[in-house]
Order: sequence, then C-alpha cells, then structure tokens
Amino acid sequence: MKIAIIGAGPAGVTAAYELAKKGYKPEIFEASNRIGGLARSFELWDQVVDLGPHRFFSNDHKVNKLWLETISKDYSIVNRLTRIFYKKTFFMYPLQAVNALLNLGFFESTLCVLSYFKQKVLPIKDDGTFESWVVRRFGYRLFNTFFKTYSEKLWGISCKELDSDFAAQRIKKLSLWEAIKNAISISKTTKHKTLVDQFAYPKMGSGLPYERMVQKVTDLGGKFHAKTPIKKVIVDQSNRACAIEKMDGEILDFDHIISSMPMDHLVKGLSTAPADIKASMAKLKFRNTIVVYLLVEGEGHFPDNWLYIHSADLDTGRITNFRNWCPEINKSSKDSILALEYWCYDQDQIWKDQDEVIIEKAKKELMMTGLINKAKVVKGHVERISKCYPVYATGYKNNLEPVVAYLKTISNLHVIGRYGSFKYNNQDHSILMGLLAAENIAEGKSHNLWQINTDYENYQEESSITEAGLELKNA
Repeated sequence: MKIAIIGAGPAGVTAAYELAKKGYKPEIFEASNRIGGLARSFELWDQVVDLGPHRFFSNDHKVNKLWLETISKDYSIVNRLTRIFYKKTFFMYPLQAVNALLNLGFFESTLCVLSYFKQKVLPIKDDGTFESWVVRRFGYRLFNTFFKTYSEKLWGISCKELDSDFAAQRIKKLSLWEAIKNAISISKTTKHKTLVDQFAYPKMGSGLPYERMVQKVTDLGGKFHAKTPIKKVIVDQSNRACAIEKMDGEILDFDHIISSMPMDHLVKGLSTAPADIKASMAKLKFRNTIVVYLLVEGEGHFPDNWLYIHSADLDTGRITNFRNWCPEINKSSKDSILALEYWCYDQDQIWKDQDEVIIEKAKKELMMTGLINKAKVVKGHVERISKCYPVYATGYKNNLEPVVAYLKTISNLHVIGRYGSFKYNNQDHSILMGLLAAENIAEGKSHNLWQINTDYENYQEESSITEAGLELKNA
C-alpha cells in the first residue's frame, strides 16, 4: 500500500512514524526543509530555539507513550512560569485571583469584584462570542484588563467578532470563582486543566521527537521529501483520493493520502469540489505569525518561560525567554535569546516590511518594556509563519461544517493537524490525530478524526510524564 503524507508537522510525522512501524513505507512531502511544523527547532547563534514557545503536555496515555518512545531520557521537567505583563506589572497566568486583585490595587480590585457580581445577578446575553463568554465568567472590568487587548492582538478582530469556541478550547470552564477556589485550595486535584505548572521538554528543543520520527521512517524504508510543496490532491471519478501533483507538474499515485496542508490550499486544488464548498472555504481565514529573535547580552532578564504582553502600547503579544527552558539548548552561551511575536494578516504592513524594519521595531518595543534594563541587543533574526492560526470568527462553523462534510465524502483522504483540520490544536491533539489516522489506514479502524480537540475524550488510559518516566493515573 502506497501512502503519501503532506506536511512534516507533529500530525503528519506521527502518522508516518506509526505506519512505518507497522511495515508500510510512507512518503512525507514537506514544503520547507525543516521538520516539526510549528513545533520545529533550529540552531541560531550557537543555541537552539523553537518557533515560539511550545510546551508538551498531555493526559492521553497513547500520546505520552509515543512521545517518550522517541525521546527516551533526553528530556527535562520544566517548572512553568508564564505571566501577564500589563502596565509594567506582572500578573500570574493562568489568573490567580489574589495575585490579580492585589496587583490591581484596592480601588480597581473593588470595581472588578463588583463587576463580577453584577454578572452573577444580571448576566449579559450569551451571544456565542468570546466577549460574552468571558464577561459572564469574569465581569467586564477583568475582561477589559486581561482578555480583550491580548485576544485582539492575536486575532486582529474585535472580541465581539471572535467565536466563543476559542474560549471553550483554551480557557475551558475557568471563571473568577474557580480561580479563587484554586488559590485557596490545598489539593492540586481541584486545579483546572489549564493550570498545569510543569511540562516535559526535549533537551534539544521541541522539534527533537519529530526529527527522530522522520529518521526512523527513513530507516524503515520510507521517504522524506524536503522542499517539495504539493500543488493539489487528485480525486478520481469514484471520489477517491488517488494521487498528488507536485508544483513541477509531476503526478504520483497513492492508495491513501494524509493531508496536513492548510485546508484552504487543499480545497482550492480539488477539481471535484463544488463551487459552494470553495466559496465557504474562502470565507475562513488564517492568521500569520512573525517571530523576531533578539540576541541580548547577559542572562537573568526575567524568570518566565514566556510572557503574555497585554499592554496596549506594544504591538508584540508574547515574549519568550529561551534561557528559562533547559540549559542544554543554551549550549553554555552567556547571552540570552528572546523572541517577540507579532500576529498579522497577509495585507497588514508588518507582513510586507523588510526584516530589518521588523527587527528595529522589536528592539524598540523590548526596550519599552524595561525587561532587559540597559542590556545590549546584539543581533536580530526574523521567522515568518504563514497561516498558523485558524481564525474562529463568529459564525465560522457555518462555513467550516459544509467543507468538513464534503471532505468526509472523499475516500482514502485523511485530513489532520492544525492547518489541515482548521483546529486550534496543541501538539498532543495533532499527535493523537496522526496516531489515529495511522490506525484507520493500517488496522481498518474508523476513528472520527474531526472530533479531536472538540469532544474527543475516548482515552483508554490516562497518564502523565514525570522525571521518572510514564506515570499511569489512578494506578
């Protein structure tokens, strides 16, 4: 059986790895020359960095077992510290009620609490937007302080235009009352899922497991085609995915095709897709990311893995300090690499600007934060990532659902990954998609891949990764 896998991100590489172990010889086609997708790592200034901050965490035993299988003992357990930076003040993230209210001061805290209780007595209507979802759980004042500015930086649209699905996936059921309970609770078992305070991290960057998976695939007879973007997937008269066409026009036949290419690229290339399906797909948008890496003299600038930047006078939305992950990636360097993220659409000016202009902007904004005092910025480097965030604009499901329904009708086509399925996946979601796609092909199973990261909770066992290895829960 010939199997093509489009994209070398966590989902596609995992699928290839599992299929190779089962005796198949999958072929991976990657548009760039890098492995790992959004979770890839690369060397910069004699250190190792990731494409922004990527922490691995999962409760799924299958996912954890696979991750450890590839990493072995080459990982560290990192104590997570991520805070919100707002008006030159640090607030714990996820929000800790006591910390937030103390930092805001007595007067503002009183107004925030009153605003919260007003929502308990006279809640606004839940209109399906991110704003109504958050306001009902935190009140208007905390929403304006801790959610509005950052979310609008990330998505480039008003919180009234952002679907509540983003909150449901990322904030879950967290509320001010639950944050208060977490603050006063002794038992960690009451912590909300987003309050994970440790995570496993590969000693040579988040991309290490995927690089090792690809090496295993090629060792077992599979192929990795770097710098080989795919123009389109070809569907035959029986509505079966049967081939791929490369950008140079070469057509390669396959029995199964696993696609993690951006969904709009996939649908646009399907000659069999009806006009209304292509019209629905055209209404769905992706958001781009620009990551600016700055080499800063010295270390100890701030202790966080990353900071969420809520200050309205700064365009950057997140700052990562790679000094604070694990010492192996710093390679004994005495300097620190900080990464500032900017989010934009294709038509935005920053996406069109030259790298030098963007680096100067990042330098200026970093100095404005006061985080590095008078330390010198030695060098800058820019990475541009197209279409990395599927935009959950209000009503997006009305356009996404018919596209998904159509893609389901194409046999032997398996759509996975953040790009491919238009889902705001974490690494573990994409790994699980790859695992289950491989089982569908090799073992004839019928996992519904579209359920993952929505209501998919079919975990046979739950576990966590500790310093000692895999630890089954409730064992």
